[in-house]
Order: sequence, then C-alpha cells, then structure tokens
Amino acid sequence: MAQVLDLEVVRAAEPVVYGSSQDLHRPVRWVHVTESPDNAGLLEGGELVLSTLRNVEPSPRRLREFLDELQRAGAAGVLIEYYSAEPEVCQGLFEQATAGHRLPVIWLRRRVRFVQITEVIHKLLVAEQLRVVEFSRHVHEIFTELSLSEADEHMIVERTAELLQAPVVLEDVRHRVLAHAGAGQGAASVLEHWISRSRFVAYAESTGRSHGAEDWLQTPVGAVKSRWGRLVVPARLEDEANAALVLERAGQTLTIARLSGRDQRELLYQARTSLLHELLQHHSLSAGEVQVRAEALGLDAAAHYVPVAVGLMLPAGQSPTSMQLREREVLEVMDQVAETMRLGVLAGSLRSGVLGAVLPVAARELVEGTLQRFSRELGESLSLTVAVGVGAEATGISQCAKNLEDAAQVAEIVPNLPTRAQPYYRFADLRLRGVLAAMGQDARMRSFAHTELSGVLQPLDVEGLELLELYLRHGGNKSALAKAGYLSRPTLYARLAKLEDKLGLSLESAESRASLQVALMWYRLHG
Repeated sequence: MAQVLDLEVVRAAEPVVYGSSQDLHRPVRWVHVTESPDNAGLLEGGELVLSTLRNVEPSPRRLREFLDELQRAGAAGVLIEYYSAEPEVCQGLFEQATAGHRLPVIWLRRRVRFVQITEVIHKLLVAEQLRVVEFSRHVHEIFTELSLSEADEHMIVERTAELLQAPVVLEDVRHRVLAHAGAGQGAASVLEHWISRSRFVAYAESTGRSHGAEDWLQTPVGAVKSRWGRLVVPARLEDEANAALVLERAGQTLTIARLSGRDQRELLYQARTSLLHELLQHHSLSAGEVQVRAEALGLDAAAHYVPVAVGLMLPAGQSPTSMQLREREVLEVMDQVAETMRLGVLAGSLRSGVLGAVLPVAARELVEGTLQRFSRELGESLSLTVAVGVGAEATGISQCAKNLEDAAQVAEIVPNLPTRAQPYYRFADLRLRGVLAAMGQDARMRSFAHTELSGVLQPLDVEGLELLELYLRHGGNKSALAKAGYLSRPTLYARLAKLEDKLGLSLESAESRASLQVALMWYRLHG
C-alpha cells in the first residue's frame, strides 16, 4: 500500500490517508473496481479496491458499512475518488467513517482515470511475479548443482549464507553446530552460548519464524519422520519471502546430501559387518590379509585392539525395520565419535540389537582412557540408551574380533543390572548378579531357585525370606546378625532353627548357604 501511494499517478491526485495509516505495509495482490458493498463477496483477499462511491449513500454510517464489508472480505486497502461542492464536507465524511477503522483508506482529492492506476499496478505486480519466478529458478539451479556435485554440508551452508547475505547455522537435534557461515568477523558473537540459546527455540515442522526466546528463521532438515537437525538464520532479513525460499531449498539439499551419504555409508557398514562375521567364524585368512582388509575399511593400524559391543536398550516389540534404522543411527554416531577422537574403527552389526566395534589403541596404558571417552561421548550423542560391553584387548585384529562375542554377552547382560553407574562393563564387573540377571528366562535356573526356596515360598513366608536374606548377607554370622536386627541370641537361634526346618537343610553348611544365596539372588531379580 505504501508503494501505491508513491505512484506518480496517485500522487498527482493529491491522496489523503485515513483509517489505519500505520498499516500501509499490507501487500497488494490485485486491483478490483467496485461501487457497491454487495460486490465485496467477489474479493478473495489482498485486493486494492477502487471506488467512486457512486452507489453508496454519502453518509458516515453507510460509508462505514461499505468499509466493514471490504475489511471482512480481506481487502488490502481502499482508494476512493469522491467529490463534493465543499471539500470540508468530504473531509468530515472520511474522518467520521474511518475513525478507528483498521482498513487503510486513501481519498483522492483530484480526478484520475482508474484505468491508469490499474494499468500501472498490474504491470508492477506482473513484474514482481516474474522476478519471484526468476529468483526461484536461480535458487533451484544453484541447489540442484550442489546436489549433483555431491557438495558437503559446509559447502551448502556457505552457499546459502552467500545467497541470503546473512549468517546461517546448521545444528543437530542436540543443538550442536554442525556448520555455519556468513557471520564474518562476528562469528563468535553469533555462536556465543549457542546451545543454551537454541534450547529455548522450539523446532518447527515447516519453514518460518520460530517461537521462543530468539526470533529465528528456520527450516527442518531430514526426512519427515527422522529429522536430524535444522537450518537457522539468526538475523533479521529484508526480504523474508525470498529468504524462506532459499532456506527451505537449502534444507532439502542438505537432506538429499545426508541420504546420499547414508547410501554410501550403508555399503561401508555392510562390508564391515561382513568382515566382522567372517572373523567371528572359522576362516582361512592370514593375519596379513585380515590387516589389509580391515585397514581398507578404515581401521587404523595399532599396537592393541579393543573389542567393544553396543547393545540397544529398546522397548520390546520393535519391528525389524525400526531396529535396523536404530542400528544405523548408532553406527553413524559411533563413526562420528571415532572421527572426533581421530580413531579409525571397524564397526558393524553383530546381530539384531547388538553392534560391535574394534577400537585401535596405541598403548595398553591408553585403553581405559580411550574406552572412557568413547563410551561417554557415545552416550551423550545418542537419542536412545545403550549398554556398552568390553572384551579382552588383543594385539591382533582376528583375536580381538573373536573377543567381540564376550563383549556382546556383557552388553546383553548390562540392562538387567539393578544399577548402571559405569559407562562400560567387562565380565569382571558383572559378578554373580550380572550372570543371574542374564538367566531370567532359563527354565533350569527357575526350577533350581524355586526348589531351593520352596520351604519359604510354598506358602510364601515374607518374614522367613527376609531373615534368610539378612543371615546370608552377614555371611552366616549369628552374632553380627543379632546386633544388626536388635534381637536377643535366644530369639534369633529359635527363628533360625524354625527356618532350617522349613528349608529342610542346615544353614551351618557352606554349600547350603552358597546354593541359597544364588537361589535368593535370582528370585529377587526375576521372582
């Protein structure tokens, strides 16, 4: 509307603005001439309405009703050519009719041919539409070329920043900056406290301004059901519509680039998985052949190799497709963590829900530090919980790969532990409780436990179970148990004698106590 006022043909008619004079930024989609409120239903929104009020009674009330109809129809504004013998009468009419009205109303005090106005505006609109189409074509060509040339994420972000002449940031779902460009010397200020700031900006499912502490223009990146990040412009822009077009096209190109790269990685993962399975089975490869094939798949040569298994702790009932997608997600993150640590690892799938990796370590004293960092960064980078099991390190790749099976067993046992305070576990960390936790579905173990405890389970004797647990916890020391339970020795001895009768065995026997300890531990874990 402001541009309409600046047209020479309109200025020559001495325009006066009434109504919402502060709302002249409304876009004009088309021009429509009407003389009757009854024609307001023909409008579709965004039109500049031209009128001489020929069929409208020249009274404030009737003019107000006419403007109300146009407002409801979505008009961008009204340009009125109206005359009276007394200019003061016209001025009073418009002032009363438009008082507090939200629609911009332009009164032309001199005659003008409406065809001149419509012709000029339509030419401008057509030119603008052509400009938009041309810009869209230009943007399409640029990002198509980036896709065909297999440009990486950094190159795509840099090109986007050049087109927008503004800073652009690509972040992942954990708000970590993957790539940025266009900030120039102010890059530090743009990225300052980025993660803490970005966390308060809600993700949007379509391109647009975000709702949150920061008024950012953003677009999601990734397939609809597997978003892996977003592209953000943390700045104000002169042309919001064009910027949104560029940003959306950039997001699509990044998605295609990631999918294309994923296809390449898929082949790599399949090759790595095939080699791991081959090494886990009987094979005729020499140590040199294994070394050559493993290094060709990205494994660094090292003095020691550590077998690591990663178990996916997912709810039961996962479909094969869902499990495979989750495995690929974890494998990608494992590669990213290894790259951050500057390690070339050999990682692949061992079986459904369990992944394996061979980690190269330069010296034995570096094993624990490498495992600590790898496990910690893996857990922090993933959107799902995993269990990390570690086998015995070896100086050869073949032996390390064989030890992956031990690491996989540990990874499958860890989710059954009552507490998981460590970033990774070995068999030595699981102890008896870990082994029993893994035997929850073993029918023989269930039969053993229920037989050993039948005296206090059939019928259930809660007090008897608690006494047995306390007795075994104190290693069969009656004096220590009496003090801990604040019982007199005669009372305790009588209760223990009754418990022995129920169990049908002597608690003085070390073998009996050992059997009862195992049975009770399994029962507490699985019931």
